Amino acid sequence: MALVGCVTFPDSLSEEEKLSQDALVEIDTLMWHQPDSALAVMMEFAGSPEADSLNEFEGHYCQVLIAELLFKNDYGQSNREEVLKAVHYFDSIVDGADGRNADARGASVRERDAFLAARAHYINGVGYYERDSLIEACGEYLNALRMMEGHFEEKVLVGHKARFMALTYNRLGELFSEQYMTEPAIACYKKSLVFCQIEPTSANGISNLLSHIASEYQIQKQYDSCEYYNKEALRLMVDTNNLIYRDLISSLAIYNYYFGKGVEPAVRDLKRMASQTMDEDERMTRFFTIGSIYYETSQFDSALVYLVPVFENKDNVVLKRDAARSLRDIYQIKGDSLKATQYAIYQAENPILEEESNWLVSQLNELFQQHLQWEQEKVEAKRRQIEQLAARQRMVRGVVTAVVVLLVLGVGLWWWMAKRKKEHEAEAQILNEEKQQLQTRVDDALQQARAMLPQRVADLYRAKMPNRLERIMDEFEAAYPGAMERVTAAYPNLTKTETQLFVLSFLQFRAKEEADLLGLSQNTVLQYRSNLRKKTGNASISAFLEA
Repeated sequence: MALVGCVTFPDSLSEEEKLSQDALVEIDTLMWHQPDSALAVMMEFAGSPEADSLNEFEGHYCQVLIAELLFKNDYGQSNREEVLKAVHYFDSIVDGADGRNADARGASVRERDAFLAARAHYINGVGYYERDSLIEACGEYLNALRMMEGHFEEKVLVGHKARFMALTYNRLGELFSEQYMTEPAIACYKKSLVFCQIEPTSANGISNLLSHIASEYQIQKQYDSCEYYNKEALRLMVDTNNLIYRDLISSLAIYNYYFGKGVEPAVRDLKRMASQTMDEDERMTRFFTIGSIYYETSQFDSALVYLVPVFENKDNVVLKRDAARSLRDIYQIKGDSLKATQYAIYQAENPILEEESNWLVSQLNELFQQHLQWEQEKVEAKRRQIEQLAARQRMVRGVVTAVVVLLVLGVGLWWWMAKRKKEHEAEAQILNEEKQQLQTRVDDALQQARAMLPQRVADLYRAKMPNRLERIMDEFEAAYPGAMERVTAAYPNLTKTETQLFVLSFLQFRAKEEADLLGLSQNTVLQYRSNLRKKTGNASISAFLEA
């Protein structure tokens, strides 16, 4: 984990207070690059006179830093009570509960407080997770996201803030994945990927997320998407001497096995990855996969070579229980009822707590759905705000137009009374010509926007920015106002994805580029294209571009 130290403080401070604040900011900044060194500096600072002079804000900030540093250095959270107090403190100053006027505090200070509050919720979630309180951990991660998304515009979620968002969504994805909640896991991993592409969390951070997404699609048996994300992850790998690479090769080996490309090539790759493992936990995981393939192909003697060590050495109860089930079946087939019974007894003594698991998944899913609802309400609130602003602008324009009209009428009347009728007609002619010129300029501007549209969408696609698809759609609607409403009216049974493909096809995107924008496999995009042609009768969107 890496968190940011972009903190600003008031100018009216004593020299002693400034020294303590400078020390905290330096430690925070160092934590991004050298967490082990930052922890050593923090331990030295904790016993200094400057630490004793910390005020309330600095004290809570210091406790959040300590918890983050412990986490980054693989230590348990030893300042749990202080972290809980810091969460409530930062929430209170963000909400204005300290009695200060929020508007008078300044935008930079408000953003500082909101970011620190998000960090406090995040590290509090880590503490809950360390204690196996998964529901509370999930709630705190979601609180961190809401704090960020509620106080920062999307355009400023870059740099360290983007990295924080990527890390938070990744933690949520891992939490959901552990409970086999594939849909929420995929959604979170893809969100994390968007921010990781803005600010990578590590050298192989993007490949790691792509690998996670591939694993979730493999569980869903969406093998084409699984293969696509695995290959993308391999393509973007910076080096191969790491766990991510070994997981990718193992996943592709399993994919090749299931699609009939041979048992031996798959097992050979899996054995090669097992020989490169860095610890016993990883080695036993690889052994279980190899043993399972031998078991499925009835090569029982080979399966025993790999499954027995898993059962004997693996601390993971779930994996050990799965190994016991296969070993029980093998020994039953071999006629060794004594050993078969031993493994059956272990299974009976370590049952799958399905009821408890279902309750946990239900609670986690409810939290995630509430967050999705919050995000939807935020989008709706933004939309209403834009509509209200547009309505006010229309009202102002209407008032101005009315005033202008009244002035023109008054002036016309005055001229009509003061001058001859011919002069009045000449003025009316001039006004009409100006109106036509204005309309011509509007038409020219619209034509220019349409001429620039191909280049604009091409630039947006290459920029790899978040929400590229939505921005491309916005560019299209700006160049062809009302076109989307006419398409929807003509084909009300089109899905959102099909409507987007209708537009992307007009903009001459290739199927591979459409798959990249939509986050789908190329095969899926081709299927959507086929559905689109059937629903529209192979019509072109060009017919809807003019009113």
